[in-house]
Amino acid sequence: MRPRNTETSLAPLDRQHLSAPLRRLIDFFEHMTPASADTLDQHYAADAYFKDPYNEVNDLASIRRIFLHMFEQVNNPRFVVHTAFEQGEQVFLGWHFLFEMKQFKKGQVQCCRGSTHVRLNKQGLVIYHRDYWDPAEELYEKIPVLGNLMRWIKKQAG
Repeated sequence: MRPRNTETSLAPLDRQHLSAPLRRLIDFFEHMTPASADTLDQHYAADAYFKDPYNEVNDLASIRRIFLHMFEQVNNPRFVVHTAFEQGEQVFLGWHFLFEMKQFKKGQVQCCRGSTHVRLNKQGLVIYHRDYWDPAEELYEKIPVLGNLMRWIKKQAG
């Protein structure tokens, strides 16, 4: 098994072929701060649907809370979008989520790899956002004790 590099070694995403709304959305994800969460209505429709491994909501205020919660849970969170495909209103994004844990492995950059399926409305706002990533592999295995248990379970299942 190859060691996992926490920083992305992929070439920067070529954004020239992407629509303006998608370029703005990627920029929002990659430069998100607690303050920029207040601009969510510039990227998401009021009744946007959002689902990830922990949440399923259908309104802007709840999506904002999810993004703000990320800043409470980890230090220095940031997304690096390395892949983007767009076909009409359908969008697929591949990303790395880089962060530092607050309680464990302080100062070490961690990386979760995932993807997002997005649908945009005619105004270029997100109406559907579904994140796909494996919390067991990408998060739980990074936590002391729990990580050992998760790796043991994975080995037993394989």
